[in-house]
Amino acid sequence: MAPSQEGVVVRHARREDVPNILQLIQALADYEKEPDAVLATEETLSNTIAFAPPGLISPSNTTQSTGDSISSSRPARCLLLFTPSGEPAGMALYFYNYSTWRAKPGIYLEDLFVKTEMRGKGYGWRLLAELAKEVVTMDGGRLEWSVLTWNTPSIQFYERIGAKAMTGWQTMRVDGEALKELASKAPA
Repeated sequence: MAPSQEGVVVRHARREDVPNILQLIQALADYEKEPDAVLATEETLSNTIAFAPPGLISPSNTTQSTGDSISSSRPARCLLLFTPSGEPAGMALYFYNYSTWRAKPGIYLEDLFVKTEMRGKGYGWRLLAELAKEVVTMDGGRLEWSVLTWNTPSIQFYERIGAKAMTGWQTMRVDGEALKELASKAPA
């Protein structure tokens, strides 16, 4: 069980949260030893996250039809966690996926991050629990994510909450010039 969460607020991001989201993304990049890799800006985040409407507080009262609709240009949602004093302490940036074998939707967690100085308070646990609740509420099949193999503290945390490594799978990626080259092979 996580430590007390009294006074902690977890809610879907709103447009006015973009500066906080960008700060958390940069802090994550710093933690992952890639401080210069962040290309996101406030403008690009504003244009690609599906935001909740003002006044929405609880993740449990959102649906895919509230706020910005999920679309090819706005594929992501973001949960933010605020301390009892109102300071943004963490985020879970995610999008919906689909299991063909189960014929069920799910959630893919792109980034989970809690500020280093805020760890050990159950904030990461809380964000994952809120996402799990959203998957269960939509009768989804799974919540999944990737973790860097060198990130032992995170791997141990994930194992403690019941996550298991998918050792039979390997992540594949095509990006940059290789992505453009592959796209050029499709008929016009």
